[in-house]
Amino acid sequence: MKYKDYYGILGVKRDTVADAIKKAYRKLAHKYHPDVSKDPAGEEKFKEVAEAYETLKDPEKRAAYDQLGSYQPGQDFQPPPDWGRQFGDAESSFEGIDLESLFAGLSGGRHRAGHGSGPIRMPGQDYEVTAHISLEEAFRGTEIELNLTVPEYDEKGSLRRVPRTFKVRIPKGAADGQRLRLAGRGGKGINGGRDGDLYLNIALHPHPLFRVSGHDLYLDLPLTPWEAVLGASVEVPTLGGPVQLKVPPNTRAGQHLRLTRRGLPKSHDKEGDLFAIAQIVVPTAASERERELFKQLADVSTFNPRGHFQQEVTSAS
Repeated sequence: MKYKDYYGILGVKRDTVADAIKKAYRKLAHKYHPDVSKDPAGEEKFKEVAEAYETLKDPEKRAAYDQLGSYQPGQDFQPPPDWGRQFGDAESSFEGIDLESLFAGLSGGRHRAGHGSGPIRMPGQDYEVTAHISLEEAFRGTEIELNLTVPEYDEKGSLRRVPRTFKVRIPKGAADGQRLRLAGRGGKGINGGRDGDLYLNIALHPHPLFRVSGHDLYLDLPLTPWEAVLGASVEVPTLGGPVQLKVPPNTRAGQHLRLTRRGLPKSHDKEGDLFAIAQIVVPTAASERERELFKQLADVSTFNPRGHFQQEVTSAS
């Protein structure tokens, strides 16, 4: 069936309260009424406005319409797989009907034929929010408090925005970009319908030392030239506390040194790894003695880090 944006037709937002929707309808109905409007398309617009209001003025129809999702006007779409079980006849096909006919079948807030005469059970609205946490909080787990303003229907069926506070436990090992579902923590269901869910999108604050990739961590490890050449045991910070890392002799700049299971926790008692990336650092100010020793090294060393330059020039010619 073709999608119709009933909110757009009435010129209101999706969270507009019932009284404002009624006011918008009356204004447009007067504007496009065939006895008043001089617009050649006025009669058709009048019918569209009436159709939109017929659905949005009824709290249960409006909730059912909202559960269809949002599409571009005129776009072909199908109701979600469980929509028929919640609002209509689960055994009926939606082929060959339009949106107006679909909601005409929900007249009076009752089920369609074959489903009794009780009020429709409406599921509560799902909420989605981004939770910003530190890397340390992701490592050990944390509890956060969310203060949201959410849309809810009152006892009269009017949609209002109300403040709500959520205390949410984020398990250890939550990864950047991970989406957590908290069942039943969303909007309240109507007529005994199930409560909606709360979805948390995890966003990690940048860390001054560690970079994150999934559950693995990366750390730049500064090394002196002699530590890189001779090897050394150096202290490395981790989220669980400092540890000693053995740097093997002849470590290259950019080489990844793995600290197993020192990353973020995973499920089933597993952890990611921490990779220390070797960075060769020279003194910013050398003493006379240090300069003398470097001079001695330069005199005896045959190492040429640019030797491949000549090889490439020779092979190219």
